[in-house]
Amino acid sequence: MKASLTFHKVIVGLLVIYLLIPLVGTFLFSIAGKWDHTILPESYTMQWYIELFQDERFYDAFGRTLFLIVMSVGLSVVIMLPTIFIITVYFSKWEGLLQAAAMLPYGIPPIVGAVGLIKIYSDGPIQIAGTPWILIGAYFITILPFMYQGIRNSLSTLNAVQLVDAAELLGATKFQAFRTVVFPNIISGILVSTLLSVALLFSEFAFANLLVGGRFETLQIYLADKLNSSGHLTSAIVITYYSMILLLTGTVLKLTFKNEKKTVVSNKKRFLSFHKNTTLEGEK
Repeated sequence: MKASLTFHKVIVGLLVIYLLIPLVGTFLFSIAGKWDHTILPESYTMQWYIELFQDERFYDAFGRTLFLIVMSVGLSVVIMLPTIFIITVYFSKWEGLLQAAAMLPYGIPPIVGAVGLIKIYSDGPIQIAGTPWILIGAYFITILPFMYQGIRNSLSTLNAVQLVDAAELLGATKFQAFRTVVFPNIISGILVSTLLSVALLFSEFAFANLLVGGRFETLQIYLADKLNSSGHLTSAIVITYYSMILLLTGTVLKLTFKNEKKTVVSNKKRFLSFHKNTTLEGEK
């Protein structure tokens, strides 16, 4: 048993090292002053980070990227959460169709999708080609599989159908059952889906480059532009980007664990209260 556990630890350790080597190399290159003929940098400098954080284009690109992500993910949560809940609980026969529609973006290459969007929205009543709004729509479609799968798995684990039926039998309306019973128990799934979507959109380049290009410079377009000028500066951008993702991931995981702990404590209090009331009624 111990030998098997040690073997698995070694495998996981090797995998972690394999995944960290490119990131460590990128970080070393981002702080290297001179690195030509040695394994490690011959000199170190923070010049590239100073240059990056003094560049107003970086902040503008980051702000635009954040705007697109907030709008896309927020729109996805607002639309997909009630849609998945209603179909799962009340119209289960349509669930297969919804799943197929949600998974469809997996089979559409970004270049093909971008060309189709440009052709459709360049003419007609809705001419939004070349604007951020077409990019928000493209991002909304891109993250559909992640939002659907995360929310659907949470509802399945929760057994939402029986919970809603029990709440309605006790006099709750459909909206009250969703707001007070279902939603607090699936927040962790929503947060995980949101985290995956944000990480994906932060690194998305094809749609941004084809649909808006330099007219609405995002973080990835800014990164591609700097790639042609300085490898050290590009490495600094990549490390900054990964640091943001790491910070966001830690925050979301902390909120998830905190919510799960509150849910367990709340359920325990409800059980104890119910048990106490049942005991008192039995004594009477």
